[in-house]
Amino acid sequence: MIFGTAGHIDHGKTTLTRALTGVDTDRLKEEKARGISIELGYAYLPSQSDGHVLGIIDVPGHEKFIRTMASGVTGIDVALLVVAADDGVMPQTREHLTILQLLGVRRGVVALTKADRADAQRITEVEGEIRALLAATPFAGAPMFATRATDPGDPGVAALLAHLRALEASLPARDEARLFRLGVDRVFTLSGQGTVVTGTALAGSVAIGDSVVLAPSGRQARVRAVHAQNRAADRGLAGQRLALNLAGVAREDIERGTWIVDPRMGACSERLDVDLQLLDDAGAALKAWSPVHVHIGAAHHTANVVPLDAEQLQAGQRGRVQLVFEQALHAVPGDRFVLRNAQATQTIGGGVVLDPFGAARKRRSPARLAWLDALAAFVDDGDAAPLLRASASGLSGAELVRLTQVPLEWLALPPDTLRLPLPGGDTLLVDPAMLAPLQDKVLAVLADFHARQPDEAGPELWRLKRMAAPDASDALWSGLTARMLDAGTLARTGHSLHLPGHSVALSAPEEALAARLLPALQAGRYDPPWVRDLAKTYNVAEDAVRALLRKLARAGQLSQVVPDLFYHPAPLAELAHIVAGLPDVQAATFRDATGLGRKRAIQILEFFDRVGYTRRVRNSHMLRPQVSWQ
Repeated sequence: MIFGTAGHIDHGKTTLTRALTGVDTDRLKEEKARGISIELGYAYLPSQSDGHVLGIIDVPGHEKFIRTMASGVTGIDVALLVVAADDGVMPQTREHLTILQLLGVRRGVVALTKADRADAQRITEVEGEIRALLAATPFAGAPMFATRATDPGDPGVAALLAHLRALEASLPARDEARLFRLGVDRVFTLSGQGTVVTGTALAGSVAIGDSVVLAPSGRQARVRAVHAQNRAADRGLAGQRLALNLAGVAREDIERGTWIVDPRMGACSERLDVDLQLLDDAGAALKAWSPVHVHIGAAHHTANVVPLDAEQLQAGQRGRVQLVFEQALHAVPGDRFVLRNAQATQTIGGGVVLDPFGAARKRRSPARLAWLDALAAFVDDGDAAPLLRASASGLSGAELVRLTQVPLEWLALPPDTLRLPLPGGDTLLVDPAMLAPLQDKVLAVLADFHARQPDEAGPELWRLKRMAAPDASDALWSGLTARMLDAGTLARTGHSLHLPGHSVALSAPEEALAARLLPALQAGRYDPPWVRDLAKTYNVAEDAVRALLRKLARAGQLSQVVPDLFYHPAPLAELAHIVAGLPDVQAATFRDATGLGRKRAIQILEFFDRVGYTRRVRNSHMLRPQVSWQ
């Protein structure tokens, strides 16, 4: 169990920690000289029976060190609210209590310190103040212990310690099924051992030899040694204070707020969509691009607020907003955060992360808001199935793992979930119900296309995507059309897609001429004859040849690369396969691979760009994901 102190400066948090554990957590020279805590302090107390270890995080009480306090209480099990009997409730008592609530801490114990400095009447008054302060919070009714921490053998300290031990035994086990995450609150170097980080493990487990990733930098490291609850261990678990000796990274690569995570959790974003509750005394409303300070995990960042549900969020209101940061950061759905004003002088609210990968565009679209609804439901109940139902384009396996923190093979997904292959071995997961409206749209678009252009077989695959489903992912589009072709609701002629009953009819003379022209174009392979050459060879008017070849192209039996130059499907497929086999497709490399001239090579590559087989990036032509030439 980890518990963290909270309370006003000079109310005896460090003295009480020393009385409970025997450890003086003020380790810095400046802390000794000034008599106040500046940095986080850590102490541990072994259990007397079961071998478990209680951990305590002692936080600074001064208002200037709120960011340090917030980083210290993230991930604690129980809050130890410390109030001096002589002073009573003070400003940081209230602010620390607010921060505890915003960060989702729900269990608390109250230590009434310095009881030797107040008479019985004063102690009764302060107890009443504390009960009134806690009445509207999750800590209402929390047990209260009057202590004299400077007195050896104080019965109040002994009673408090006995209560903490009993509380540890009653806490539910942490969820270890999720992937490992630890927020770094301290980093240092030990001679002969290298870089060491400490923090509270928020999820999962880590063992000696495991590979981990530093987020957001993406640097990889290997766990060389583990200390759990101040003891050497082979494995560290969720809910424990861990010290990890990391190989492969330097002290300078890590700072407070860095995350140590399972490699599958390394992706980061500059935008978080969150559910935000502003405090009643938050002051001015938050409008678009209002600057704020954000405390999340052990990290402190500045961000700008973009309201999602309304134009602004007033004090006391709750709503969804997007937090836009200057640099990428790590978070998961359900992470708690604290918001302070632009001057970092006042806590104004806090809330829960919904989408750690907020959209840069269409933030307020109905689809986006429905997606946030699904994420909010997932945060509440842990069911991942609604996420698939709310994602019209499906979710990649890696993305779903990143959102749920659970390995894909452990997720309980509906048995009819479609699994479409993605590049790199990933999988696109799709709720079949999401395909029905998309399929209906494809059929409607094709019906309209055939009505307007009856002499054309139909659009090519990626042209049809632009017409029917421009926002769908390439993987989803490829999977949808493949299913429709297999089911017979869609037909293909050459590279043209069309309704099964649609065809382009040729007259008898056109059929006869086509029977001569098509073999000639196929025989020309990579350099087929132009319209004028075919007209001269077969003694047919150029206009007649041109009209027929265009009709055959519309029917999907040929492809027009440039005006008056048509390619037969067979050699064009060979050229497409050459493109797929080149490591870097540029005009020169394609020219050399095909033996064509530079001008013709450019014409063919531009054709592949036009039909959606490739896309041009500077001087290269990149094969599109999920594309195959058929």
